[in-house]
Amino acid sequence: MYTFDGRVRYSEVGEDGCMSLQALLDYFQDCSTFQSEDIGLGISYMKNLGQVWLLSAWQICVERYPAFGEQIMIGTIPYEFRGFMGYRNFFMQTGAGETLAYANSIWSLMDIESMRPMKPNEDMLSGYVLEEKYPMDYAPRKIAVPAAGKALEAFTVRPHHLDTNHHVNNGQYVRMAMDCIPGDFKIRQLRVEYKSQAVLGDEIYPVAAEGMDGKLYTVSLNGADGSPYCVVEFTVS
Repeated sequence: MYTFDGRVRYSEVGEDGCMSLQALLDYFQDCSTFQSEDIGLGISYMKNLGQVWLLSAWQICVERYPAFGEQIMIGTIPYEFRGFMGYRNFFMQTGAGETLAYANSIWSLMDIESMRPMKPNEDMLSGYVLEEKYPMDYAPRKIAVPAAGKALEAFTVRPHHLDTNHHVNNGQYVRMAMDCIPGDFKIRQLRVEYKSQAVLGDEIYPVAAEGMDGKLYTVSLNGADGSPYCVVEFTVS
């Protein structure tokens, strides 16, 4: 298990003074990249290999959003390799041990040039020590896209959406999708299915649908041909 400590910054909170979902997701993503760097399997190592771990799916469950100034601990648990896929959990706790949020994630190891899947090498298999998976209700990787949805205004991928892999960052898709739904509730579960990579200059055409009497929202972030780059599902209270 890999962990690091933090404190909720003012820049990470919303109007209610609590951490935003986007900031929480960023903490989880940072935790996995910190672990990779600390065991020598980080950005430079992967660049030299010509390989990259691409996120295929998120499931994030939130018990409580921490308030500004709270001390927090973020952890990650790699728990399985299966072919070219890697699986890892995340969690966030208070300094007193209260569980704030937890997550499951699925990653694909890809060759950067050919975008073909690759199996992890011996460095990766030995570096990421596998542990027992986190006790949670695991949702399917795939998200059903409702047939009926409302097409919203298209927008263009800008430089601030990109990460070091030169495509839209995982968290940026979630930010895009959140702009497509009402903002007067708490998101209790986030599910994301990543399907293809959007890059600078691509046009994104969002389609949003509501279900479960206003307790579920699904946003498909589509390309010009109608196929999704990413599908995001929010369960709210």
